[in-house]
Amino acid sequence: MFKGFYNLTSGMLTQQRHLNVVGNNMVNVSTAGFKESRYTATTFDDVMYARVGNKEKIYTEIGRQSYIRANSAVYTNFEQGIPEPTNIPLDFAIVGDGFFAVQGEDGALSYTRAGSFSLDEEGYLCFPGVGRVMDPDGQPILLETDKITADEQGYIYNENGGVMGRLGVYTFADNGALEHNDNGFFTGDGAQAAENPQLLWKYVERSNVELIRQMTDMITCQRALQSCASVTKMYDEVMNHAASDIGRM
Repeated sequence: MFKGFYNLTSGMLTQQRHLNVVGNNMVNVSTAGFKESRYTATTFDDVMYARVGNKEKIYTEIGRQSYIRANSAVYTNFEQGIPEPTNIPLDFAIVGDGFFAVQGEDGALSYTRAGSFSLDEEGYLCFPGVGRVMDPDGQPILLETDKITADEQGYIYNENGGVMGRLGVYTFADNGALEHNDNGFFTGDGAQAAENPQLLWKYVERSNVELIRQMTDMITCQRALQSCASVTKMYDEVMNHAASDIGRM
């Protein structure tokens, strides 16, 4: 009798979770290297049967009804963002597949497409607030100055043309297996240094979030959430009337 509440409540929870994902995408629309998340949901099916006869106990299927809508997964869209020129000497953008590797203070590696780097107190190339950037051999890159030039292979040169280091670009067999950490970076196993990466110097990769699509999804989710809330209120009133009327009878 009250199974409709399961449908409506699960619908509201699903739309609220979807709104959270959309909201996070919209907040990071200007974040360099950010990859949008996509929300998916699924339903649980229940088969209804009608019994025919009292002795034979033969059942005939009369249809299916979905009771609960639940979170299925949140996927990350790893499509390439648009490279944007910044004219800042410590900015880099990856063209194609791959990630920069950043080592935190605890020694753990995390991966990002955001190439807005700086120098720490000791002169190492770093991502502010996260850690030092790694070269293809998994070692930090000591520069001590931002008066540099760089080529498409990630080699960094000083003013005299001497090689100071090389940016590491790491790839994974399956990007879908990567997970977000507390810094918004990706973590995962099986990283391999790319042999022939393609980098753009004095560029950063823009977020791949499509703002218009996110706004459309937000409006759709809000309307669905409001509809579920309105129908829940109506359903509650109907159930109250049904309970009170049956009680009088």
